[in-house]
Amino acid sequence: MEKILTSTQKNKIEHIQTAHCENGVVTALLRHHGLDFINEPLAFGIGAGMFYVHLPFLKVNNAPAIAFRIMPGFIFRDTCKALGVKVKRKKFRSPEAARAYLDQKIEEGEPVGCQVGVFNLPYFPKEYRFHFNAHNIIIHGFENGRYIVSDPVMEEMTSLSPEELEDVRFAKGPLAPKGQIYYPTNVKEISKEQLKKAVKKGIKKSAWWMTQVPIEQLGARGFNYTAKKIRKWRSQLGERKAGLYLGQIVRMQEEIGTGGGGFRFIYAAFLEQAAEILENDKLMPYSEEITRSGDLLRANAVRMAAIIKGRKTDQKDFEEVADAMSEISALELKVFKKLRKLPL
Repeated sequence: MEKILTSTQKNKIEHIQTAHCENGVVTALLRHHGLDFINEPLAFGIGAGMFYVHLPFLKVNNAPAIAFRIMPGFIFRDTCKALGVKVKRKKFRSPEAARAYLDQKIEEGEPVGCQVGVFNLPYFPKEYRFHFNAHNIIIHGFENGRYIVSDPVMEEMTSLSPEELEDVRFAKGPLAPKGQIYYPTNVKEISKEQLKKAVKKGIKKSAWWMTQVPIEQLGARGFNYTAKKIRKWRSQLGERKAGLYLGQIVRMQEEIGTGGGGFRFIYAAFLEQAAEILENDKLMPYSEEITRSGDLLRANAVRMAAIIKGRKTDQKDFEEVADAMSEISALELKVFKKLRKLPL
């Protein structure tokens, strides 16, 4: 006979809406454990979330994999590590084992993060459902036969049936979640000095990722790699497929949690907070430069949209998009090289 949960939600989590899902899960879980100072920009910055990657050999929705942030799971891992918080993470071979462990945590009153695919999320608008398996939600209760969900990109709490949750926890394809579940443990009070150290570490780590990885597809140089590809797509792929590839960039930039150059705006906000926490006004000009990068990304999305919709399809239109990518590459490379050397 199937076990029936009767969760009292004795540790019901506060729902926090954020621009990006993993930032939101980190923020909500750590605040739930008493770290009231944490917010989305701090989680993203301390967790060294700034990044760019273009992987032509890995296909997502029949187009190259492109991301504007660090790999899934790294923000949660590195934020917790920098703050001295231990992390429990598990994956599962079977849905039955995954559900049993989740039910156990609910009975213990422990809200948990889950990695899921978005294609089968019923509360997502249909236009946002596609095969992307690195979305993050919080499960914190079970009522009336449904799991209570705090999805950070939604305005309010929602819920999933056991069957719906199983579908998204065991979605197939790239970055398959395999029922992954994670949550912080051993959360203690954080001193001002610990916070300062975590902020410094986050800045230096992002600066390293953006400037020091010796692979042209990664970091700030990755934008220039994308620019070189865009210049060839029209002649190599034809207008239709080249437009689909541009659509992949716009989708990953505009629709995966942030809108526009959203990760750049979040990081700019982090640098503002870092300047206050570290009492170092020298960080403020870098916040302004990263904001400019976000503005350039947003403007470039409009250019790409015009090509995708067939309004502008000449080679010069692809060249304009590529030129903007190269400008963003140069800007972020300059900023993060300086941040890497800046005394903090």
